[in-house]
Amino acid sequence: MNENNFDSSDEEALEKEQTPFELSWLSLEPVNYAHILGISALPGCKFKNVWRNLFQNVEEIKRHEIQDVFIFCTLSELSFYRVPTLIQEYHKQDFVIHHYPFLDGDVPEIDTCHKIMEDLKTCMDHSRKTLIHCYGGLGRSCLIAACLLLWLDDGMIPDEAIQLVRASRGPGAIQTIKQYNFVNEFRENMSRSHPSFEETRRALPRLSR
Repeated sequence: MNENNFDSSDEEALEKEQTPFELSWLSLEPVNYAHILGISALPGCKFKNVWRNLFQNVEEIKRHEIQDVFIFCTLSELSFYRVPTLIQEYHKQDFVIHHYPFLDGDVPEIDTCHKIMEDLKTCMDHSRKTLIHCYGGLGRSCLIAACLLLWLDDGMIPDEAIQLVRASRGPGAIQTIKQYNFVNEFRENMSRSHPSFEETRRALPRLSR
């Protein structure tokens, strides 16, 4: 990849002290699945005291052999945080892009959440290494990660799912009351909106115990 293909602000980023690119791995073995899920902050973000280089961050994602990337930021956010070409740069690296935007601090619509879970299921069914991210990798991304744990194991309680995500990502994961409540009400809302939810969830392949 040619660094000149990136936004000129990335050249500025090379001259500044870099903000670490925070990528964590959530093991799904507690819910009996032989997969890990990557969770990160926004690559290339430049805002206030956060200053990352998009070229370097995308190269790091590539080194981790990521195949699918889920983005929860809106297009307006990508422009505001000075990474308007992020999706194009992902495509250049042949990542499969799953863009499901919803607002910072908010929660997805139930139908959108169902589609996210279905896409994540497909990634896991095919053993594809997957990364999810929003702006800080703490609110929206961790919300989705916690819901995924609940979806994969009907014996797990919401607080346990949240604690597993926080153990991986830090105590700031799941940032708002609305997000916390969404996790707690996830199964009930999903089952009410999508009657086939339980049947689909149970069809996922499990690890042998």
